[in-house]
Amino acid sequence: MSNRLEKEDSPYLQQHKNNPVDWFPWGDEAFAKAKKENKAIFISIGYSSCHWCHVMEEKVFENKKCADILNESFVCIKVDREERPDIDKHYQEVHMLLNRRSGGWPTSIFCTPENKPFFAGTYIPPESREGSIEGMGFIELTKLIGMKVSQNDEQLYKNADEIQKFLNQNEHPKEATVLSEDFRKNFMLQVKNNYETKNGGFSTSPKFPHASTLSTLLVIDKLYDDKAAKAMLTHTLNSMKKGGMYDLVDGGFCRYSVDGEWKVPHFEKMLYDNALLCELYAKSYLTYEDESYLNISKEIADFWYNFMSEDNLFYSASDADSEGEEGTYFIYTYDEVFRTLEENNFENIESILAQMDVTKTGNFEGKNIIRFENGKAPKNFADIKILLQQLRASKEYPFIDKKVQTSWSAMMIKALFTLGDIDAKYKQKAIQSIDALLKTMYIDGKLYHTTLIHKQPKIEAFLEDYAFLAQALIGGYNSTGEELYLIQAQRFANIALEKFFLKGSWNFSDGEFQTKADIADNTYTSSVSIMVDALNSLAILLEDEKYAHFAFLTLEYNSHELGRRPVVYPCMLKEMIRHLKGDRIIKSNAYNLSNNAYELSKLNYPFIHKKVTKNKDFLVCGDKSCFANTDNILAIDDIIKNSF
Repeated sequence: MSNRLEKEDSPYLQQHKNNPVDWFPWGDEAFAKAKKENKAIFISIGYSSCHWCHVMEEKVFENKKCADILNESFVCIKVDREERPDIDKHYQEVHMLLNRRSGGWPTSIFCTPENKPFFAGTYIPPESREGSIEGMGFIELTKLIGMKVSQNDEQLYKNADEIQKFLNQNEHPKEATVLSEDFRKNFMLQVKNNYETKNGGFSTSPKFPHASTLSTLLVIDKLYDDKAAKAMLTHTLNSMKKGGMYDLVDGGFCRYSVDGEWKVPHFEKMLYDNALLCELYAKSYLTYEDESYLNISKEIADFWYNFMSEDNLFYSASDADSEGEEGTYFIYTYDEVFRTLEENNFENIESILAQMDVTKTGNFEGKNIIRFENGKAPKNFADIKILLQQLRASKEYPFIDKKVQTSWSAMMIKALFTLGDIDAKYKQKAIQSIDALLKTMYIDGKLYHTTLIHKQPKIEAFLEDYAFLAQALIGGYNSTGEELYLIQAQRFANIALEKFFLKGSWNFSDGEFQTKADIADNTYTSSVSIMVDALNSLAILLEDEKYAHFAFLTLEYNSHELGRRPVVYPCMLKEMIRHLKGDRIIKSNAYNLSNNAYELSKLNYPFIHKKVTKNKDFLVCGDKSCFANTDNILAIDDIIKNSF
C-alpha cells in the first residue's frame, strides 16, 4: 500500500512511498491536518544517495511499531533536501540552535501543531542505546512527544515559542573592517592549524576534500609564490588520487573518506564534489604541469558523461549502497581479481595485486578497494582497468538519482569549459550541456532549481542557481567568445540582484522561507561568493562599474567575519584578494584567442578574462586602462606583473 509520496517526482520521496508511515509531502495539506487534529509534526529531511537515510528507513520507517506511533500521534512530512534546499537550510539552522553543533542527514525535526520546532536530531535508532547522540530511542522519544503535545504541555509550547523568536531574529554583522591582503596571512595560519600533514586534507576522519580551500591555496600560490600553500595543495591532491575515495576503476570521487588516508570512502558520488574537483585538478595541471592531474580531471568528466548523464543533462548523485550493502559494487575479492589476471595471461600477478593494495585479508570488510598505496599505478593498469570494469558489470549498479539541478549542473559545465581550453572535445560537451540545461530549466522567462529528467520543472530557482549559472555562462564566454553567454549571464545576475540582494547581504530564497544565504563554504562553495565572482567578471567584461559596486558592498558587509575567520570563507577571501588586486583582460581577435586557448589558460595571474575584439595582437588591459600590446603570449605574464 502506497502513501501520498507515490505522486511525487523526487526520487528520494519515491523511495519512501511504500513505508507504513503515512507520509505527506511538504505542503498546506499536512500543516492544516496537524492544526485541525492537534497533532505534533515530524519532519524528516534527507536525500536519495544518503546511506544513513537508508538506515533510518530500514530501522525506523519500515518498523511497524515506529510507524504505528507516528501515524497515531503525528503528521509526518518527508522533504528532499536537494529539491528544497531552502527548507533544509532553515531546519539545519534549527538543529544548530537547539544542539549547538551542525546537523546532517537524515535530519529529524519535531514541531508543535503550529509548526514551531522544539526538538532536532539526525539519525535516531528505534531503541535507546548507550552513547546514542539523541539519548533515547525513536520509540521512546515519539511516545513522549506525542503524549506531551496531546496534553498541551505548557513547558513544551513555551520552549517552542522561545525557539521561534530566536529564529525570527535578524543578525546584523559587526562594523565593517578595511579589506586587506593581510587577511590571507590569517587564512594561512588557520589552514596550517587544520592541515593533516601525513595524508593531506584538513581533518583526521571523516575527511572531506574541501575543494574551495584547495582552490584558494592555488590562487595564493600563483599570486604570492607561497611554498606552504603549494605544498598543502599538491600533497592533498596527490593523496586523494591514490584511490579509495577516488574511484580508480570507473572514475569520479566519492563524497568523503571515513578514514584519514582517503582509502575507505562513503561510496555515494555527488555531482557538486566531482564538478569542483574536476576544475581544481584541471587548473592544478595548468599551474604545475603534472599530467596525472589532467588525467584525473578528464576521468571525472568522462565518468559523469558515461554513467551519470542523459541527453547532455547531468544526474545529481549515485548511491553508496547496492544489493542492500554499502560499497558492494565497488569492491573485489582477492580471488576474483587474481583469477581474472591469470585468465588474461598477466605475469607477476602477485606484484600487480600488491601495487593495487589487493590482499587476501582485504582493506575493507574482508574485500578490496583498488588503491595505489605508493601513488603509482602498475604499468599495464589501462588494460587491468578494463578487466576490473568487466567484473563490476556483473554487479548491480548503485541507485542513480536522475534529478537535474541547475546549480550543480552549472558547476560541472564551468569545469568542462576550463578543461575545454586544454582538450577541445570537452569544450564541445560544455556547449551542448549549457544549451540543454537552459532549454530544460529556463522556461518562459523563469529559471527553475530542479526537475526529474524529462519532467517539467516546478520548483523555482534559488540564489545558488542564478549564481552558479551566471558563473558558468561567463566561463563559456571566456572559452568561446559567444556574446550570447555574456548577455544571459548579465540577465541572471540582474534578476538575482533584484530578488535576493539587500544592502550587502543576500537571501538564499524569496519564497515561503526567506532564508539568508551562507557565506561559509560548507558542503560546496557559498552562493554569495559565487555571486561576487560573477559580478566582478561582469563589471570588467561589460565595463559597467555598478556590478563591481554590488560585489564590494557584499565584501564590505562580511568583512569583519572574513578578517576574523577566513578559513571558513575561502572563496570569499579569494574574491576579496581579487577585488584588491584587480582583474586583467586580454583582447584579441577570435582566431588568436581560440588558437591559443591552451597557452592563455596557462598564464600565471589567476584573474584573467578574454574578450573578442579586432586586435591583431594581444592587448592587455585592466578595468580602467590598457598596459601593453604584444604578439608574444609568453610576454603577457610579465606585462601583467609590471602593471601593478
